[in-house]
Amino acid sequence: MTHADLESVYEALAEQLDAIGPDHRELYLAKLALLLAHEIADAGRARSLVAEAASNLEVSCQRS
Repeated sequence: MTHADLESVYEALAEQLDAIGPDHRELYLAKLALLLAHEIADAGRARSLVAEAASNLEVSCQRS
């Protein structure tokens, strides 16, 4: 997949997330992840990608 292909996938994902709204985003992303894992047809690779997706996330914690 080319960089342009990845950009078009990212754009499609961003648009879909905006369209479904915040109430359904988690469910949508879980369904999408399972559909993509099914396409990969390699449980070990899918688990590796699940872990990789969590790396380098900048999560801010708000404290009261």
